[in-house]
Formats: sequence, C-alpha cells, structure tokens
Amino acid sequence: QVQLVESGGGLVQPGGSLRLSCAASGNIFNRVPMGWYRRAPENQRELVAIVTSDGSTYYADSVKGRFTVSRDDAKNTVYLQMNSLKPEDTAVYYCNSRNQVFPWGQGTQVTVSS
Repeated sequence: QVQLVESGGGLVQPGGSLRLSCAASGNIFNRVPMGWYRRAPENQRELVAIVTSDGSTYYADSVKGRFTVSRDDAKNTVYLQMNSLKPEDTAVYYCNSRNQVFPWGQGTQVTVSS
C-alpha cells in the first residue's frame, strides 16, 4: 500500500516562508506527475502545483510567482517552497499524483497569521 507523508507545515507570519516535503513509501514517483493540493476550512480541496517527471511545472494563479514545486525521484520526495505567504494560504496541504490515484496522506497544516 502506497503511503504519502507530508511534513514541514507550521505557523508563519505574513510574508514568511515554509518548505513542505512529501515522502512516499515505495518507488512510485517514476514518470508520475505529482502535485500539491490544499484545503482551507469549509472549502474544497484545490490544486496548488504540479511537477512532471521531466521537471515541467504548473501553478494555480493564486500562488504563481510565490511557490516553487520540485521533486527528487531518487528520494521519492516532492517539495513545495512557499514564499511571501499570505493569510489566504492557510490550509492543510497534501500531495498526490496529478490524477489523485494514491491514498491521501494526513496532510500538513500551514497557518499564516500575525
């Protein structure tokens, strides 16, 4: 059974930065586009960013220019560098494939507040 484990969240002031990590059990990243998603309270889960196996990326308009997604397939890990954080970035962040085929992990809470 594939397991995705997200980490790196926390409480940060507006304008601050965080780096999230998503580690997968087993060698599942090979050629699989991976993404970061988030769900704010009372909202649906939304796509934040995608990174393909060749390094191509996609970002939601709300995070473009502030977030950077990357991957290390040798470590079965996907990263999300988040800069210039805003209160509206507050959410639980999850990783999964672009087609969301893996079981969801527990996510990591990001809270942006002064």
